[in-house]
Amino acid sequence: MGGYILAIDQGTTSSRAIIFDGQQQIAGASHKEFKQYFPKSGWVEHDPEEIWQTVLSTVEDAIAKAGIKAGDLSAIGITNQRETVVVWDRKTGNPIHNAIVWQDRRTASYCDRLKKQGLEKTFTRKTGLLLDPYFSGTKLNWLLTNIDRAQARAAKGELCFGTIDTFLIWRLTGGKSFVTDATNASRTLLYNIAENAWDDELLKILKVPRAMLPEVKDCAADFGVTDTALFGAAIPILGVAGDQQAATIGQACFKPGMLKSTYGTGCFALLNTGKDMVRSKNRLLTTIAYKLDGETTYALEGSIFVAGAAVQWLRDGLKVIKAAPDTGTLAASADPTQDVYLVPAFTGLGAPHWDPDARGAIFGMTRNTGPAEFARAALEAVCYQTRDLLEAMHKDWRSNGKETVLRVDGGMVASDWTMQRLSDLLDAPVDRPVILETTALGVAWLAGSRAGVWPKQEDFAKSWARDRRFEPAMDEKTRKAKFKGWRNAVKRTLS
Repeated sequence: MGGYILAIDQGTTSSRAIIFDGQQQIAGASHKEFKQYFPKSGWVEHDPEEIWQTVLSTVEDAIAKAGIKAGDLSAIGITNQRETVVVWDRKTGNPIHNAIVWQDRRTASYCDRLKKQGLEKTFTRKTGLLLDPYFSGTKLNWLLTNIDRAQARAAKGELCFGTIDTFLIWRLTGGKSFVTDATNASRTLLYNIAENAWDDELLKILKVPRAMLPEVKDCAADFGVTDTALFGAAIPILGVAGDQQAATIGQACFKPGMLKSTYGTGCFALLNTGKDMVRSKNRLLTTIAYKLDGETTYALEGSIFVAGAAVQWLRDGLKVIKAAPDTGTLAASADPTQDVYLVPAFTGLGAPHWDPDARGAIFGMTRNTGPAEFARAALEAVCYQTRDLLEAMHKDWRSNGKETVLRVDGGMVASDWTMQRLSDLLDAPVDRPVILETTALGVAWLAGSRAGVWPKQEDFAKSWARDRRFEPAMDEKTRKAKFKGWRNAVKRTLS
């Protein structure tokens, strides 16, 4: 079979299909963006049908570019934007509404009501999460409450709920598989991560009928086979993980204390804590890193809602750049005497602040501030937010006497300027891998190892290769001054 694995990487702004060969090298890849919908301030939606079509077209294109046939694929792995919610008709497969995206803030007031009822501790104890609009459960409640007859239909078993992975598997298998994996389930506010099961108490609070929930499997498992009418072959789907957990696997962060940070639309740092569910005292999340062979590995996670999305804003909103790679070059030309701070709270602030009502702001502008300073502020904002996360993680994790190792991935890490500034502001080395598509690689490994055509965990970890290490070069006085300015900017932005 050649060990070819197809990784479907369904992200927030685009869908990717990447085919890896038996040596874990990219043999063919395709990428397609899709439309973002913003019905109201703080609301974000996707068209599930458009997502489905981009997945189909990129898969077909990647197969063609790899010069193989669908029948040459040993397995498929699927990774996806987490927390984004789709509800569809069980008979027709048609969504009842647009997908509500993880960035969406429409349920902020509902989360506040639940908090006032004293329920956040219950959710955090069982799920490791906070009551924030970011997570799937309150989005699902909104759909059931606001779409005509949805609650009654869901109770009768007529509707299916899923994150994007579940929706894609349903479509790929012709409606035969209604499943998800433990990592995606752990982000819903409905899943007890200690018991590895949907939680009846939480379902009752959020008014979610159990009948609409998918079966939860390990990350490497039998998720079904594709309908032969789609690609001309029945291909087994053997690996599934949410995008940040898939990147953790792709970065081979298998040992407790290892840390990865992914820079895509948002920024997400995960620290492997092994079999220990470390309860954060610094408003980080306790989540499932992966579940393999029935054993659960946990992580501490820090979530930043806007990273690469700020670069998109420079390109599409302000139109100060033509393409994302231009940002680093433009930032390098910025006036070093100007301290301009962008707090990119376009859809609220994530960890460690968790303020859904905060909105973006720029501080420190003068008459001489221009596109270069805006570009630098956008990239530095990602670095400052990462430092906020790592400081919180160190407070939680060092109590166990552990240190961390930082590995980075995602589209933004291709920028040398950004990675050097990240190292400077963190005062820590930053390791960039040879294969930047670590999210796709991680889920490909899940599928490939399950299929028996890729190496086991230990040998896969040995194959991880570093492209470049960035070492801090900024003096401590400058670093402290810049970070003090950032903290002041954030304080002024919080609602």
